[in-house]
Amino acid sequence: MLRTIAFHGVIAGLVVGIPTFGLPVVLQGMPPMTYGMIIGYATMLIALSAVFLAIKHYRDREGGGVIRFWPAFGVGLGVTFVASLFYVAAWEAAMAVTHLDFAAMYGHALIEKKRATGASAEEIARLAAEMQQFAIDYANPLFRLPMTFAEIFPVGVIVSLLSAALLRNSRFLAVRRA
Repeated sequence: MLRTIAFHGVIAGLVVGIPTFGLPVVLQGMPPMTYGMIIGYATMLIALSAVFLAIKHYRDREGGGVIRFWPAFGVGLGVTFVASLFYVAAWEAAMAVTHLDFAAMYGHALIEKKRATGASAEEIARLAAEMQQFAIDYANPLFRLPMTFAEIFPVGVIVSLLSAALLRNSRFLAVRRA
């Protein structure tokens, strides 16, 4: 089980880690918030398809074509955990290489978005104060690392739940033996 988790987790980690590192380095910053979120979550889903493949591989090779929900979910969570570690490491590396001040960029984008909606000066000042506190918090690795981990891990939990629910049925994508 651990070999399956490690193998598929590393694959998922590389698939999500390379764009997470590469895009900020190539763009010398971040793409616009909307596109960045779409690219980010699409990459996560593509990478976390390795969860499905890992559970299927484990079911077909180790379980003789049968797996119960909880062991399948455990394999999925293991792959998700490894991929999440790669994601966090890639983001930290991208920030270190580019000297990216994500918190300032994010705060500025939110404030500009609020201004564009015609918000009052009080609302903008309140948001600016919140973003200033966020920047202080985000500078602390004990805040930033779990926050980055929490971006991808819940997506992996959902993918693991769906994959385990589907693959516990031994007739779903069954291996045909000769």
